Amino acid sequence: MITREFADDFAREWIAAWNSHDLDRILSHYGEDFEMSSPYIAQIAGEPSGTLKGKAAVGAYWKLALARMPDLRFQLVSTLVGAQSLTLYYRGARGMAAEVFFFGADGHHVVKAAAHYA
Repeated sequence: MITREFADDFAREWIAAWNSHDLDRILSHYGEDFEMSSPYIAQIAGEPSGTLKGKAAVGAYWKLALARMPDLRFQLVSTLVGAQSLTLYYRGARGMAAEVFFFGADGHHVVKAAAHYA
């Protein structure tokens, strides 16, 4: 079960990792074989399904995205807690976004994430 304390800690560290543009720090939140879905995956990575799997594939996509947006900054608006998931609602460079994170058996690493944009 996801606790409020864990969710708030995860949110703070996830936002700080992205704002640091440190790819290793960003990827540290995810399991080796995690799955990421985003409409920007189709645009930036050229994957028509909008979904990538594994740290290597997602890391390559995020590296491209960070290079294209060197001034990228996220501002946390709200953290929503589920049973085995949480949602971060935040302001990004292109407006409002919500990202849903599903956690694996260890309760600490993301196994699946889906980004949604306004």
